[in-house]
Parts: sequence; C-alpha cells; structure tokens
Amino acid sequence: MPDDSDLPDGPTFKRLKEQIDYYSTKSRSSQRAFKRIKVAEIVAAAFIPFLGSLSFAWLTPHRLVLVTGALGVLITILEGILHLNNYHENWTNYRATSEALKHEKYLYLGHAGPYAGAPAADSLLAERVESLVSQESAQWTARQQQSGKTQAATH
Repeated sequence: MPDDSDLPDGPTFKRLKEQIDYYSTKSRSSQRAFKRIKVAEIVAAAFIPFLGSLSFAWLTPHRLVLVTGALGVLITILEGILHLNNYHENWTNYRATSEALKHEKYLYLGHAGPYAGAPAADSLLAERVESLVSQESAQWTARQQQSGKTQAATH
C-alpha cells in the first residue's frame, strides 16, 4: 500500500479521503451509542428478576415494585431512544458507505476496474464518489422520514 506521500492530492481524492473519514467516524459513533444503550437495557432487564429473588430488610415489597417499575421505565426509554435515533441502521449504513468508498479508493489507486485505462480517471472517481455519497444521503433521508411517520402513527 502506498504511503501518504504517494497518494494523489487533488480535490477529488481529498474529497474521497474526507468522506471515508466522515463515514467511518459516524459509523463508530453510532455503533458505540447503539451498543452502550443495548448493554444498559440488558443490565436493567437482568436486574428485574434478580431483584425479585432478594430478601434484604431495606428492600420492602413496596420498594421492590418501585425499583422494578423504574427499571422497566428505563428499558422503555432506552428502546425509544434507539428507535428515535436509528443508531443500528446508521451504524451499518455508514459502515457500508465507508467500505464502498474505500473500495473505490483502492480501485482508483490500482488503476483497476472502471479506472483501468480510463481517459479521465479523476472525473470518473469524482462521479462515483458523489454517487455513493448521494445514495447514502438519500437513504438517510428516507430512514428519517420513515421514522417520523412511525412516530406520528404512534401518537
């Protein structure tokens, strides 16, 4: 693999690198948020039956109902946040877009695939990068609209 000094420095390749970084960062961020919330849900759900089996003096039946009820509310809130922010879908879609952009990068650098013998490889790269970014943007917009419709239907 070439080091950074061997990489093209034109605006098209700069845009490609920026978009790979952007989608990789957004993917990692969405993945972390999704996993953190899911772990919190799992822990909260696991504590509900566990608390029911305890017999401490301070854990009166009234307090047990309050604590298990609060855990149930927490689970519901966390699941709502996941649904509202689409962390899982964003994580996987951002990762797919980042990987597709990396694929274009390596085809371009290797003068392979559509870039093999292309008379205007930079222009072709620009078109293909913008196409991938536009597709992801359109998918994101559709997910947001669908999420909004789902939320409106539940209210």
